[in-house]
Amino acid sequence: MTLTELRYIVAVARERHFGRAAQSCYVSQPTLSIAIKKLEDELGITLFERGGPEVAVTDIGERVIEQAQRVLEEAETVKRLAGEHQNELVGPLKLGVIFTISPYLLPKLIPALRILAPDMPLILEENYTARLAEMLKRGEVDAIIVADPFDEPGTVAYPLYDEPFVVATPKGHPWEKQAAVRPSQLAEESVLLLNQGNCFRDQVLQSCSELANRQHQSGSLASTLQGSSLNTIRHMVASGMGVTVLPATSVGPADDALLSVVPFSEPAPQRRVMLVTRKQYFRRKAITTLQQAVFRSALPGVSMLEEEAQPA
Repeated sequence: MTLTELRYIVAVARERHFGRAAQSCYVSQPTLSIAIKKLEDELGITLFERGGPEVAVTDIGERVIEQAQRVLEEAETVKRLAGEHQNELVGPLKLGVIFTISPYLLPKLIPALRILAPDMPLILEENYTARLAEMLKRGEVDAIIVADPFDEPGTVAYPLYDEPFVVATPKGHPWEKQAAVRPSQLAEESVLLLNQGNCFRDQVLQSCSELANRQHQSGSLASTLQGSSLNTIRHMVASGMGVTVLPATSVGPADDALLSVVPFSEPAPQRRVMLVTRKQYFRRKAITTLQQAVFRSALPGVSMLEEEAQPA
């Protein structure tokens, strides 16, 4: 068994295709296939189900590949230990960020990070929480920025900030005269939400139980008003289709002409945003520096968690 063979099986599990995996490893497909077959013969198991349009990983294969990923990470750690003079803040960091955070955090984060770690550029991946969790597990990204709750084995979470939710209405809506909106009032309106599968949608429904109950009602208008992005929903609200709930960081001066933004009554619904990496990830200083860059980003409307900076 060699590290090269382990890299090959991790690549096939990631790509679900022998040809693409070979390309990503810069070898020919026969070379990769022969090496994997040799490893399967040595272990006496089948790692992949072949023959379909997409390669499937067997149950035992999933466990072996998870261990292979850990072995490859430990091998990288050995390299780092052999060259401790190297600076962890030199070289790219692969960072994943969920859709409802990246457009608002990154413009503030990157200038702060350039000051703290000018030689550590970011390779960015924007995606849903479930997909980013899988990419983190497979080593395709080094860290991810997601919202709590997030509970994946083998990971460690660094708290970043708490972000309140606000209500957005079209101009002239009666709520714009209120000092605050109660969560229960949302059940009285047509509420636009992100599509199912987006964690922010789930967080809004968890915070507003009356709205969640209405979502389950057959034929409810609220259950049909959905958008693929916060920007799409923002414009639908401005056109008069209903109201919505937004994370505070997504609201800016450009919205003043389109929307009325009203806070929730206390305690306002909110989400906790975290930086998550693998427990075995060796560039720990890079992760804590990224966390510090978030703290220095001057992101408006949030409560930074510097006093809780230690990983959970």
